Amino acid sequence: MAEAYIVDAVRSPVGKRRGKLAHIHGADLGAHVLKALVERNPSIPAEDYDDVVFGCLDAIGPLAGNIARSCWLAAGLPLTVPGVTVDRQCGSSQQALHFAAQAVMSGVNDVVVAGGVQTMSQIPISSAMIAAKPLGFSDPFSGSKGWAARFGDQPVSQFYAAQKIADQWNISREEMEVFSLESHQRALKAIAAGRFNKEIVPLEGLEQDETPRQTSLEKMKSLEPLEPGGKLTAGVSSQTCDGSSALLVVSEKALKRYNLTPRARVHHMSVLGDDPIMMLTAPIPATRHALKKAGMKLEDIDLVEINEAFASVVLAWFKEIGYPHEKTNVNGGAIALGHPLGATGAKLMCTLLNELERTNKRYGLQTMCEGGGVANVTIIERLG
Repeated sequence: MAEAYIVDAVRSPVGKRRGKLAHIHGADLGAHVLKALVERNPSIPAEDYDDVVFGCLDAIGPLAGNIARSCWLAAGLPLTVPGVTVDRQCGSSQQALHFAAQAVMSGVNDVVVAGGVQTMSQIPISSAMIAAKPLGFSDPFSGSKGWAARFGDQPVSQFYAAQKIADQWNISREEMEVFSLESHQRALKAIAAGRFNKEIVPLEGLEQDETPRQTSLEKMKSLEPLEPGGKLTAGVSSQTCDGSSALLVVSEKALKRYNLTPRARVHHMSVLGDDPIMMLTAPIPATRHALKKAGMKLEDIDLVEINEAFASVVLAWFKEIGYPHEKTNVNGGAIALGHPLGATGAKLMCTLLNELERTNKRYGLQTMCEGGGVANVTIIERLG
């Protein structure tokens, strides 16, 4: 079978809510990383790119109208290159990577960009449902007889799911706060050491992620729970933020034609569904499924990036999978670094690739929970 190679990986710095990137139009935020990717790989003429596959969650307002195409055009790049926008909820740009790699492996394309963009300061996560209310829709499932027959009137909410996970796996608020504090500490250490410098393309005077905090367990304990009597607080949840990311995926033919050096090979791609009410548990069975499909053991994986949508999600994954925290999200995760929804999948891949190179490791696994009870898993092999 033909292979798909990752040649380059870039991302914007992550801007905190109402931070330095909050005013930037989504097309311009995505254009920033696309322009950088093309400029960093001058041996490939811009008109030779076959497609741009971008993730974006619930694209409305300035993110609507096929934002993948808009970003490419806003970057001043050739009109002939198409674009398509993917919405697999929080896994949108990880799925974009899968689609790009599949296009290359099938022989249909040779040079594809996979990435994503999200401007959460302008369009919060609930905006799509708010926009639907004047049309008579209160939530995506209201009025569906099939959904009601199967799932009744159970809440479909990531916050409900994260709390249920904490309860089912006996995860305390204190455990989540300890985990979250370490996420911030790891992120601050990584920034101080310059570990993100290779992947971040500075923007608006911002050279590093704006989101990590100097915090403490005492500060976290003082936060009010999201629901009375609950364990979830803002301190153990991923941050609302703004960002974009892009990966250059090519065929072996393109490597030779443009004299490119591959940084990694896409070793495995899969996606699996789980309970849509618990919603955020899918990385557990998806990880097991991926390892089995890839013919690998857990011990073969050198590093893991799992999205920290909520601390309970990752802690439950640890308990079920048994992978060490010491090799997971080693530079911090979304609790500290932010979760720009449609951009997060490719953003995590940028970090995973660079960390494999920095530590001279071979295999990295990436997974994340997604709306609807779905999880993607990607395994890459570092080359060189």
